[in-house]
Amino acid sequence: MTNIVEVEDFTRHSEEKRTSAFQLEVKTWLERHPETQYVDILLNDLNGVFRGKRIPVAALPRLEKGCYFPASVFAMDILGNTVEEAGLGQALGEPDNLCIPVPGTLIPSASDPQRIAQLLLTMCNQDGTPFDVEPRNVLNRLWQQLRNRGLFPAVAVELEFYLVDKQRDAGGFIQPPCSPGSAERNMHCQVYSVDNLDHFADVLRDIDALAQRQGIPADGALAEASPGQFEINLHHTQDILKACDDAVLLKRLVRQVAENHGMTATFMAKPYEEYAGSGMHVHISMLDAADHNAFSLDDGSNSPLLKRALAGMIDLMPASMALLAPNVNAYRRFSPESFVPLQASWGHNNRTVALRIPCGDKENHRVEYRVAGADANPYLVVSTILAGILHGLDNQLPLPHAVTGNGHAAEGLALPVRQSDALYEFESSYPLQKLLGERFSRVWHSCKQCELREFERLITATEIDWMLKNA
Repeated sequence: MTNIVEVEDFTRHSEEKRTSAFQLEVKTWLERHPETQYVDILLNDLNGVFRGKRIPVAALPRLEKGCYFPASVFAMDILGNTVEEAGLGQALGEPDNLCIPVPGTLIPSASDPQRIAQLLLTMCNQDGTPFDVEPRNVLNRLWQQLRNRGLFPAVAVELEFYLVDKQRDAGGFIQPPCSPGSAERNMHCQVYSVDNLDHFADVLRDIDALAQRQGIPADGALAEASPGQFEINLHHTQDILKACDDAVLLKRLVRQVAENHGMTATFMAKPYEEYAGSGMHVHISMLDAADHNAFSLDDGSNSPLLKRALAGMIDLMPASMALLAPNVNAYRRFSPESFVPLQASWGHNNRTVALRIPCGDKENHRVEYRVAGADANPYLVVSTILAGILHGLDNQLPLPHAVTGNGHAAEGLALPVRQSDALYEFESSYPLQKLLGERFSRVWHSCKQCELREFERLITATEIDWMLKNA
């Protein structure tokens, strides 16, 4: 095959080759961007949040042998607090682990592309092997398992987000932004509206220009169902790690550009009660060693491999919800009134199911995985998809009938729609934990369980309004 990228495997490549490649990347960057003053070096944590620091550009060449961050970076809650129950902090003596640059990720920062660059890092264990709790490394291991079987997935990530006014409304709630240069605030749903794109043309133009500058293969923005809501699609690629690198980098870029325009961009799953939530849809196809679409037969129908993959993804989907909807707010998307699946289901050309087979010819026969929220970690979303496929290939599982009509009204394997239930399903699923890695699974569950306890400790304004005088 000529179009399959090489999988990153730091245990296979010598340190000398890696160092030499990084030195060349840095040399080329400094020649092309002599005005660079600082570099943001970044790790992407369990929650998909970037952690790192800003270093002077003079220190960049010294990263050839790596730098150190504490392993507890991957045992943080959404607010950045270390969860000691996860066992990566004080219990181990708060150890540092070596972090090495991810090749090809030295790019300009959207916050100040003239003076600031950014670089992705990945963490290693003490013995130099990939740190098994880092989501990027979890994904890489699953990807290699498929490749070792002669199967080569390709994915494309679609991300929805809201632009939000920095000014809250009279009740203290968030609100859509005014059109730039006017006091007009769009409060109505306008799916596919081109005029809505025109209202925020400057913001969207900067997002597109900076995505090109960073080498992120993104299509133009699409106006989504609700005011201030947009969707950006990334191109299909067989480089699964880069697909997710691009997704997390795109989220950072969108937030930074919005800030530059005096707005806030949010990938929160359900920021408004009355408007649609924001999802992360992942399209996945599969090639065999001869570059044929392994999900399609010659007549364009579903292949036996696709049926087994569907059965595996469906079987693991309830347990996967802890990763696909990683916080309390994420579960507010799941309601019968929305285009969000409530059962682990599949169907052809049907947006009310979890696994949609879109229209297309046999070369483009694929699955659209429609469950995850935009707030989920892309590395972990794709990890759950690959884990489901491997689960289906290794087990004889029944495939439910394809759903026709309204999937919300169909009977099927119900998805947990509360975080507590999802965490229970996750903890009870040995097959999913084995595929993702037992240490990763233990750390993830500990961090999310602690985060949920902290949230449930809070007393909301609604409780006071309802109960203060009525209880």
